[in-house]
Amino acid sequence: MKIAVVGAGPGGLYFSSLIKQIDPDADITVWERNAPNDTFGFGVVFSDQTLSGIKASDQSVFEDMGKSFAYWGDVDVDIDGTNFAIGGNGFAAMSRKELLHVLQRRAKDHGVPVHFNTEAPPVSELMANYDLVLASDGINSAIRSEFESDFGTTIDPRKCKFMWLGTDLVFEAFEFFIRNTEYGVMQVHAYPMDEKSSTFIIEMNEDVWRNAGFDKFESESLPPGVSDMESVQRVEELFADVLGGHKLVVNNSKWVTFRTIRNKTLVKENMALLGDSAHTAHFSIGSGTKLAMEDALSLAACIQEQPSIETALKAYDEERLPVVKSTQRSAQASMEWFEEMAQYSNQEPVQFAFNLMTRSRRITYDNLLERDPAFVHEVDSWLLRNEISQGRVPQGTTPRPPMFLPFRMRGLELPNRVVVSPMDMYCSVDGVPGDFHMVHLGSRALGGAGLVMTEMVCISEQGRITQGCGGIWNTEQVNAWKKIVDFVHTTESKIGLQLGHSGRKGSTKLMWEGIDQPLDDGNWEIMSASAIPYLPNSQVPREMTRSDMDAVLADFVVSAKNADEAGFDLLEYHCAHGYLMSSFLTPVSNNRTDEYGGSLENRMRFPLEVFDAIRAVWPQAKPMSVRISASDWVPEGLSVEESVEIARVFSEHGVDIVDVSSGQTTPKARPAYGRSFQTPFADRIRNVTGVATMAVGSISSWDDVNTIIAAGRADLCALGRPHLYDPAWTLHAAAEQDYGVKWPNQYEAGSRKPPAGRNEDPKPRLELQAPEKLTNRPKRWRPGQ
Repeated sequence: MKIAVVGAGPGGLYFSSLIKQIDPDADITVWERNAPNDTFGFGVVFSDQTLSGIKASDQSVFEDMGKSFAYWGDVDVDIDGTNFAIGGNGFAAMSRKELLHVLQRRAKDHGVPVHFNTEAPPVSELMANYDLVLASDGINSAIRSEFESDFGTTIDPRKCKFMWLGTDLVFEAFEFFIRNTEYGVMQVHAYPMDEKSSTFIIEMNEDVWRNAGFDKFESESLPPGVSDMESVQRVEELFADVLGGHKLVVNNSKWVTFRTIRNKTLVKENMALLGDSAHTAHFSIGSGTKLAMEDALSLAACIQEQPSIETALKAYDEERLPVVKSTQRSAQASMEWFEEMAQYSNQEPVQFAFNLMTRSRRITYDNLLERDPAFVHEVDSWLLRNEISQGRVPQGTTPRPPMFLPFRMRGLELPNRVVVSPMDMYCSVDGVPGDFHMVHLGSRALGGAGLVMTEMVCISEQGRITQGCGGIWNTEQVNAWKKIVDFVHTTESKIGLQLGHSGRKGSTKLMWEGIDQPLDDGNWEIMSASAIPYLPNSQVPREMTRSDMDAVLADFVVSAKNADEAGFDLLEYHCAHGYLMSSFLTPVSNNRTDEYGGSLENRMRFPLEVFDAIRAVWPQAKPMSVRISASDWVPEGLSVEESVEIARVFSEHGVDIVDVSSGQTTPKARPAYGRSFQTPFADRIRNVTGVATMAVGSISSWDDVNTIIAAGRADLCALGRPHLYDPAWTLHAAAEQDYGVKWPNQYEAGSRKPPAGRNEDPKPRLELQAPEKLTNRPKRWRPGQ
């Protein structure tokens, strides 16, 4: 096997050594354009998971690395001098230069020739003459750039500027220093890397960077290897309280914009990408070096397991891409948190620290509870006191998991923070809900959710999405809904009605017959803000006239009165997902040239007219929510600033809570799906405007709900699919947390989780001694102690 490796970074060197262990006769050649001691950066951090893989695959490398490790368990969050030490985290770090020396020695021991200060031959020549070509040539990979269309490369430059530095101050833990300066908020990510030094990364939003005058130092004009000393001096001054007289150390240190690099595939013919040439992940969740060494281990294992290079590369691609995407999703969440950190300036330090710790969604409330119970109890105590002081929780409420805190809006008190999200059932007859709705909504109320929401209930026959949609425009419908409401009121739960008009998405088939597809026959005329069809084959809506608006407003008012007559506790005004009111708000469906189109103020005009009319007839003691699509997921759609402004204006008009969804306004939308993917929209609105929010979208675990509430990202959490899977989701969440909630008397015998069968049988001892742990992590890194 003949292998060419371009780039002698940690990934390329580690891969070469692993292959020589698998196949000592492998012919491997490594080219590196830099010198052996050239490395730009300082420390690298490893998780226990990665170290376990290194230990299992190359004991010698692991032991050699271990001689240089700094070990510790704490994370310190310092907000303008208020410090929190959060324990139970396992870290191991070392200098990048020492890691390269370890891997260079290992490659030499295996007889791998490494040509330093040497450009590799043209890649086409390598691919023709070698069985495998490994492109591990870094973030500015020339090979990836040459074949970017084959790899499906995208490069996303971000909003912050950062500079990689070192310091002769030896920190005791992973440090986050947050400083609210006269220029804006700045942050330092720092950690020890050996007995004499630490890594020190300064980062700030580009606006703050410009405000501080750093833009006058032209980093781009500095040649490679030359550091921006003027900026370094300014950073020393700004963080003098942190450094305490110690100095910053430079190594090609200059301002950089982080770029997220993604590839749709890591393989082209007999060539593979590895490390930073393949992907980048923001440094706030770990090390690119860690990912590179995991790549190397994966590729070497695939070569060992597969019968050919072709099948090995296919297996490598299939194995690594999901792992990389998952890591990048977490890194993206963490990176965006730091980009938007200024929005948390009003949070109390203890909540800010919890928010920071859980920013990537990989660390959660329950995870932190296991790591550092005292810190989480401190968060819980503060949260309870704060919610009582804000009037959202009644006096006398006892400590409990955040999701089980009550929540008050006007005269309504919900028993907990869990909401059954509105979900269309498409089984009403002439707008009348039937037995299915009674069982569907009633069972979720019995299941313990604080608030059960109906599907979108339509204000008129013409305003239905499908022929199976529910309505509340006549007495028969009101009476049918009242029966359901009365049953829900026999439980601890409350019930809300979502009120809307389908707009341009009306007169379509039932979901399981073809979602958003027009009816084959029986169509009714539809209308919208503008005469723009939702799909190319959709019915073209009529652009609404003022007369149409008056009629729709009147229908909303009648329906709101009917909802009150039926006894609903809360009314939600549907302004999301491309339905009628949403079609006015978003520019993707509103191209009007009158006072109802153009600027955001104009686009909000009619939705606000309707809201004001509803609020005027809806009882003052009962709250109202509004559901919005905070993003259209297309460049020409709603901006982040516009969605925040929409929420703020609705709040000024009397909305009590904003139900923050996104998308479904255009078929061109490309949402960035993932766990809790819409929560950042609710988070931003809540922390920028102070308006209460409801988070929704891929929130599936009680741990996520606890995390979102405790971090101050939302006040309520709406879950849809989890409640379809388990109608008693909330009661089961309480049982799993050993938290006592009131079960229906008829169900009390089931309030404890039943045994899971033979999987819970007692297990015999089969080991003479417990497996050896990697190391016992000290809480703090204190060399010599």
